[in-house]
Amino acid sequence: MQKVENISQSFFATLTVNQLQTLLPLLEKRTFGKNVVLFKQGQAADMIYILLKGKVVIDYKPYDGPEITVSHIEPGGVFGWSAALGRRSYSSAAVTTTEVEAFCLSRDRLVEIYQQEPETGIILLETLAGGIAKRLNSTHEQILAILTQGMKTRD
Repeated sequence: MQKVENISQSFFATLTVNQLQTLLPLLEKRTFGKNVVLFKQGQAADMIYILLKGKVVIDYKPYDGPEITVSHIEPGGVFGWSAALGRRSYSSAAVTTTEVEAFCLSRDRLVEIYQQEPETGIILLETLAGGIAKRLNSTHEQILAILTQGMKTRD
């Protein structure tokens, strides 16, 4: 099991040591190679990922256009949050760009945490919400840049 001190420096910084010790046994630590598709857009959303090492890109394919990269996930980042939002499927795809190490938390485990440890569950959900808001802002900026690329502005 990874030391609590190392984990608390990233995504879990707002949790107490006791809350971390409750949460750690529910997390599954996994390693993935480079260029691995962790999930595809439209696939059943059942897992949330907390990146410990490596890099992941999030790609979105609109029905009427080419696939675009909407986010680059770095250590401490969270992705796959469609599972936390109760969505049936992922709204985008996640692909590793390096070797990756991540904690994986199933949707069922997230519900279990929230029901059995409400205080920890609320903090975890608030942290997820902060990550979601940050990524949505980043996505908005990237889409705006794509839409305005090549357009001339008036002087």
